Amino acid sequence: MLPENLTAIVARNETWTGACATEPYEAGWAKEAIVFVRALKTPKGPLPKARIELSADGMHWVPEGSEFDLPAGENAVTFQRLSHFGNFIRVAASLPPGSEITLLVALHLKA
Repeated sequence: MLPENLTAIVARNETWTGACATEPYEAGWAKEAIVFVRALKTPKGPLPKARIELSADGMHWVPEGSEFDLPAGENAVTFQRLSHFGNFIRVAASLPPGSEITLLVALHLKA
């Protein structure tokens, strides 16, 4: 039997400044996920770590505990592996004043 796989783009060509997050994605059917973040332009200023957030309803969020680097240069890619994540997933970050990143965020989910 072949595993069920899905790729979902949850942020495309978005410029993040300040407090930002991707659209929530309902992934309760999946057993594992990998989040990929690619910088589409050279980021400006110091970048914080991105964090994974979870939600039971897609509206009220809690940090999952995973943090990972945002990509430091144009076309650079970073990622985070996930398991045991409940139903809704999103990527969030709080950029300091003067910092910005334009990115593409993809979720790769496997049943």
